[in-house]
Amino acid sequence: MAVLLARLCRGARGLRAARPTLAAALPPRALARTGPPRPLGFSVAELVRAAPVPVRPYLRLMRLHQPAGTWLLYLPCTWSIGLAAEPGCLPDWYMLSLFGAGAILMRGAGCTINDMWDQDYDKKVARTASRPLAAGDISTFQSFVFLGGQLSLALCVLLCLNYYSIVLGAASLSLVITYPLMKRVTYWPQLVLGLAFNWGALLGWSAIKGSCEWSVCLPLYLAGVMWTLVYDTIYAHQDKRDDILIGVKSTALQFNEDTKQWLSGFSAAMLLGLCMAGMNCNQTFPYYSAVVAVGAHLAHQIYTLDIDKPEDCWKKFTSNRTVGILLFVGIMLGNLWKRQDSEKEEEPLENR
Repeated sequence: MAVLLARLCRGARGLRAARPTLAAALPPRALARTGPPRPLGFSVAELVRAAPVPVRPYLRLMRLHQPAGTWLLYLPCTWSIGLAAEPGCLPDWYMLSLFGAGAILMRGAGCTINDMWDQDYDKKVARTASRPLAAGDISTFQSFVFLGGQLSLALCVLLCLNYYSIVLGAASLSLVITYPLMKRVTYWPQLVLGLAFNWGALLGWSAIKGSCEWSVCLPLYLAGVMWTLVYDTIYAHQDKRDDILIGVKSTALQFNEDTKQWLSGFSAAMLLGLCMAGMNCNQTFPYYSAVVAVGAHLAHQIYTLDIDKPEDCWKKFTSNRTVGILLFVGIMLGNLWKRQDSEKEEEPLENR
C-alpha cells in the first residue's frame, strides 16, 4: 500500500511539472479559450454584424443597428395607447406589439426613402458616407424593391386596425415621403419630421377608441412635435459644418448660438401640451409626476449640451428614449391610480 501511495504522489508531481510544457504546446487560440468566460450580451448592432453579408446592407439601410430612432417613433404611439386605456387597466399589449412592429417597418421605410433622396449628399458627409447607398453596397433599384417590401409589411400591420385608423395611418405617408426634401427648401425640416414622427399620438388613440378625441390627441400630438424639435435640433448639430458646405438647411443652422433658448421654449410648449392632454382625460398624480420628471430631464439635457461636440449631441439625442419611457410609465401608473380614485368616490354610496 505504501509503495502504491508513493507511486501516485510521484505521478501527481509529474503531471504538475508537465503543465507548463503542455501550455506551451497549445496554440494561442486554444489558450484564449481557456481564459475567463466572456459575459453574455446582446444588442441589435451585434445582430446586424452577425447577419449574412448579402443581408447586412439592407439591415443597415433601415438603421436596424441604430434603434434610437425607432424608439422615438414608437414612444408617442405608446403614450396614446396608454391614455386611451380604461381606468384601472394597463395598456392593450396586443396594440403595443402591433405598433412596435409598425414602428420598425415605417422607420426602416423612412430611412430608405431618406437615403434614396440623399445619396449624393451622404457621399460628401463623413458621418453618412458609409451608408449602404452612398457607399455603393446596394443599388437604387435594390433599395426601391426593399422599400416596397417594407411598405407592404407595414400595410399588413395597418390593416389590422379599424377603418378610421387605416385612413388616418395612410394619410401620414405623404409626410414620410416629402420630409427628406424639406432640408433643401426650409430651415425647419425638423418641424416636418415632428409632424411625421408623432403621427402615432393620433393613431394609437383611434386604434383603441375607434376615432380621435381631439381634446386629448391634439395637445399630445403637438407636445410630441415640440419634443422632436428638441431632440432633432440637437441631432442636427452633429452635421452643421458639412451642411453649410453642401447647402443643406436645418434648425441647428437657423438657431445657431441661440439653440438653447429655442430648445427651452420647445420644452415648455411640450410640457404644456402634456398637461392639457392629461387634464382632458382625467389623468392623476403619477402622470403629472412623470411630466415633472420629463421636464427635469429636458432641462438637464439643454443645460449640459455642448452644440460644438458631435459626440455630446449624439449622447443627448439618444437619451431622449428615457424621456419617452418616463412618460409612458407615468401614463400607466396614472391610469391605475384612476381606479383608486373611482373606488373612493363609490365607497360612500356602498355604505348607504
